[in-house]
Order: sequence, then structure tokens, then C-alpha cells
Amino acid sequence: MNRLHQALFQPRRIALVGASSDRTRLTARAQLYLRKHGFAGDILPVHPREAEVLGEKAYPSVTDIPGEVDFAYILLGTQHVEGVVDAVAAKGIPAACVLADGFAEAGPEGAALQARLLATAKAAGLRILGPNSMGIINLNDRIACSVNAALEAESLPAGRIALVSQSGSMMGAIMSRGAARGIGFSHLVGTGNEADLSAGEVAGLLVDDPQVDAILLFLEAIRQPQHFADLARRAHAAGKPVIAYKLGRSPYGAELATSHTGALAGSDAAAEAFFRAHGIARATTLEGLLELPALLVGRKPLARPHRAVGVMTTTGGGGAMAVDCLGVAGIESRAPDAAASAALDAAGFAHHGRLLDVTLAGTKPDRVAAALNALQQAEDTDLVLSVIGSSAQFRPQDSVAGILRAREAGLAKPLAAFLVPQADQSLRLLAEAGIPAFRTPESAADCIRAWCDWRAPRAESAPPATPHPLPARPDEAEARRLFAALGLDSPFAVMSSADEVPEGIAYPVALKILSPDLAHKTEVGGVKLGIPDAAALKTEAAAMQARVAERAPGATLAGFLVQPMAKGLGEAILGFRRDPEVGPVVLLGTGGVAAELFRDVTLRLAPVTVEEAQEMIAEVKGLQLLAGWRGLPRGDLAALARAIVAVSHLAAREDIAEAEINPLMVLGEGKGVTVADAWIVRR
Repeated sequence: MNRLHQALFQPRRIALVGASSDRTRLTARAQLYLRKHGFAGDILPVHPREAEVLGEKAYPSVTDIPGEVDFAYILLGTQHVEGVVDAVAAKGIPAACVLADGFAEAGPEGAALQARLLATAKAAGLRILGPNSMGIINLNDRIACSVNAALEAESLPAGRIALVSQSGSMMGAIMSRGAARGIGFSHLVGTGNEADLSAGEVAGLLVDDPQVDAILLFLEAIRQPQHFADLARRAHAAGKPVIAYKLGRSPYGAELATSHTGALAGSDAAAEAFFRAHGIARATTLEGLLELPALLVGRKPLARPHRAVGVMTTTGGGGAMAVDCLGVAGIESRAPDAAASAALDAAGFAHHGRLLDVTLAGTKPDRVAAALNALQQAEDTDLVLSVIGSSAQFRPQDSVAGILRAREAGLAKPLAAFLVPQADQSLRLLAEAGIPAFRTPESAADCIRAWCDWRAPRAESAPPATPHPLPARPDEAEARRLFAALGLDSPFAVMSSADEVPEGIAYPVALKILSPDLAHKTEVGGVKLGIPDAAALKTEAAAMQARVAERAPGATLAGFLVQPMAKGLGEAILGFRRDPEVGPVVLLGTGGVAAELFRDVTLRLAPVTVEEAQEMIAEVKGLQLLAGWRGLPRGDLAALARAIVAVSHLAAREDIAEAEINPLMVLGEGKGVTVADAWIVRR
């Protein structure tokens, strides 16, 4: 383990700067909890006036502490932190945690203070956790260096799951929820503002820790995404799943109005694409965050998930709930196939439909085990789920015995359980046995969906350069020229004035105003379709110029764009965006003026491969009509996939914030695609 890991997670000498001798104060908690939960190292309180704090020798300043110090927890108010960080850095302490808030989250003055702290720390090689951090807990080594009130508990179960949380209060909440279920943690860390150490970097320190089998992330934002990418890649190689629960919408939403892509590619969709690309499993329920590790630990992502499960139940209503929630999550409860049916027949089980109801035999372990083993024979499911009724509450040993016995058969397919009643003892027994157990049908569906969605991290690839120059404020003509450089060339001409009618263009045509200021030209009367000839084109151009000038008086008008009318079998929106959290993403969806209304879209991190582009096409419902749905003509989906790949190569262009084709007309099979409208936003 490296020095930073040692300092954060296994310190032997801890300085508590600002420790209080008043046991009722927040700043006394870290010292009380360290001793309460068995810390055997040196606690070094720092207090300018007290010679002793809560029975430990105190020191007037960090400088006065003799010998080396592994870790400093700074418990002082915001206004006193800067001077203490200077002293901690001068002392040569490798890591410090800052409890106080009032830094970057509090406005410009707080941000400036945080920047000064960071500069001092970097110059001395000091790493900072926080500010606004509730500290670090290592339960296996009995180190509770935190002020989180969850540590008031008399005892906390240690385990092999690590939690890194950007929320300090949720760190304690998740720990206490786990303790109630018999789920123990190895480490819990609150990263706070992440002025220096990010959640991804802290979690990365735990990948090689022999006490850790899985890493949970409770995230409010994805900061320093390269750390998460590195964490996920190394964790996958080590066979340790990384599981994220991410909150909320991005604060950048108000800045996304320049294009449909900006409005559609919100932070949550971008985060989903980020997790998928890097092999981070995502839980969307808090219960799921606690319950998913048992399903993933010791397993690898499915190469080709069926997105289907076999369900056995001892309660009809409970089984129906599970089937319903699974279906909402996109997971099918599948009727037994030939192999499973044969095994059920041999064991004497009547079966039909999607649910194997063994209510009358439900508490007999040998019969439960036989039913589960039969369902495990299916070749078209990913998991077998046992739904247990009232016996889970009143006869916990009997209710789980059949599941334990079925596992002893050694079959590869995962077994899991949903307990319909409140059955804490049964949950605890299953947790101790390492069997995934779910408290609600919603969390069961969430975890099974996450299991099927879980991927190996994709291979890193660098997009090819597209050295096409762009002006500072590109209009649609410039956007089209860039897309042509990417291989998406569609015919058009430019009119500098209403009198300059282009030659050699095929009528009927579409006429559009050219302006770097107008992303949505239709709204100001800047688009006219189906113009039949040159005379009508000239007339309409003059009328359009007057109309747009009146409706958008502040817009720069650079002329007109003329293009032949094109009719495809379908319309797509194809966009690129440099997301403020996760970086370049490519978006595909149902296109046209209703793109934002239907929000039928999918995202990936850019660049993408042809295979990923094909996956994206399959995920957009509106594009399935082009795959020959019910005998309809087939569109050129191969050309669409190539277009997605081409647009994703804009990831190589640091000068582009957003780019969009909407609509991209998908022509008949073998006839390609046509750019109907294009837009680019420079950074």
C-alpha cells in the first residue's frame, strides 16, 4: 500500500486540531468515537489553552507535537483553517481532513480561500480531504476518525464493502442501514467539496486493499472523471465491482438551450453513458445500493445478457409484484424453457406461465431447493429469483434453508431472494451466506436490471483528428462543411443576397437564413420548404430577410442556404456535446421538430465504435420502424451507424462545445443518409 493509503486508512498517530474537552460539542466527537470503537494508536489533541483533552495529552499547536504524524483532522471554524493548513504542511503530515464548510460552495470568497489552501498543500505535498468532510472510518482496523453521529452505535459490523460518499450525512445513513441488515463495511469516507482528493481517487486507493471486495459510490456530481475511469479499469482487473448511486440534475441545465442536443443530453443521461462505458454498475434505489454488492461480488459482467429471470414464489401476490417490477425495469420473468421444464417435470412440479408458484410446498427446504435447481437449468435466463412469503418473518431458518441447499448444488447461475414481509432475521441470514436478498420488489428489480446492464470497461480509443478550420461564430454552412469533412456530405449552396440565385441546383429546394445566432431558424420564419423554381426562390429570399430582421433584430444575417428537398424513410437527431462533468458524448434519437417533446434518445461517451453505434440505433424506439418493422421499407441503418461514428470523432476537437444534425434523413437501404439541418457551437 502506498503512503497516502496508509495515512488515510491506517494512521497510527492522528492529530485532532481543534479538539474540544466538552463532550457535547461536535468537535469532541472524533476523539470520543476513536476511543469508543477501539483505536489503539496515538490520539494527539491540539488545543491552544488545554494541557489535556478528554484524558489525552494536548498540544498548543501542530508544530509542538513530537515525532511524525500520519493524519490530521482539522475541526476548527472556517476562518481558522488556512493558518492550520500552513502548519500541517510545514509539519510534513501527508494527509489532512477539513471538517468546516464555507469554502467553494459559499461563493467567490470561499472559493478563493479554498484555492489558497490547495496551493499551500500542493507546495508541501500535503493531500486534502474535503473541506466539508465528515472524515474516514476503517471498521476492520477499528479507526473511526469521524464526527458522524451514526458512530454513537455501541457496535458496528465490519465487512468487505467500502463506501466513498460525497455526502457526509449519507455516509452515516448508509452505514446504519447496512448494520440493521447485517451488512458490514470495511471503509467509509466522506469527500465533501473535493478541493483536492476526489471520490474517484479515494476509491482508487481501495482497489488493491485486501480488506475490500466491492466499492460503493454515493455521488452528487462526477468530478475529475479520469479518476473514476482509472478506478473502474483497475477494479475490473482486480475482480472488484464498483457500484454508483448518483443524485440529481446538473446545475448546467440553464446553459443548454442552444440546441436540441443540449436540452436532451442532460447530466443524468451523460452520467449513465459514463457509468456504462467504464463498467460501473448503477443502482437507482438506496436499498439497491446496499443489496447489489452481494449479486456482483465474485462475478463478471454478463457477455450477452438475456435480460430475463426465472421466478419461483411461495406467495402468489408477492410473486406477481416481483414480476411486475421486473417488467417495469425491462427484465422479463420468463417461463421455463425446455431444459428447465424437463427438470421441473422430473421433480414433480406443475408449471405454466412466467411464475412457478410452489405455495403449498414453500416452507419445505428440499422442495424449494429442487424447484430452484430446476429453474437454474434454463438456458435463456440470467438469474433465478426466489420470492418468499410469511415464512421469512416467522420461520427464518426454514425459509432460507431451501435457498442455501440449492446453492450447494454448485450451479453457476446466481440465486437471489425477495422477502415479501418485514423479515430482518431472514435478511441477515442470507446476507451472512452471501446470497443477494432484497427487501422490496423495486430494489430487486433495480439490482437485477443493474446486473444485466453491467459491462466490462470498454477499451480506450483516441478519435482521429478532423483538421477543418472553423470561424469563431460558425453558421450552418460552416457546420455542413465540417460534417462533410467527417464524411457526411450533402449538397447545398450559399446565397450572399436575395438576388444571387445559385446555378445547377435541383428544384424543389429548401431555403434557410444563414446566421451564427439562430439555432432554431423555424421560430423566426427563417425556413421555407418546397420552393419550385428560381423566381420563387428569389422572391422568398427577399421576404425571408425582411421577416427575420423584424423578428430577430439582434441576429447577424450572413445570407441564405439553399438545398434540394430530400425525403427519407425516417428522421434522426444526431448530436455531439462536451458534457461539463463527463466530457464528450454522442447522442442519437428520434429527430425533427418534436425531438425534445418525445425525448426518445440514447447517449454514449465519444468516440464510439460501429458496434456501439448499432447498439444505440437499437435503443431508439422511433428508429425501429426503419429495421423493417411489420413489412415497412428498411432504412439504411448501416449508413446511420457510420454517421454516428463520424460525429463521435468530434471528441478530438477541443474547440467544439456542441454539434448537431437535426434532422438527419435516413434514406432507403443502401442509399445513405442526408444532412437536412446542421448546427455547431464553439467553446
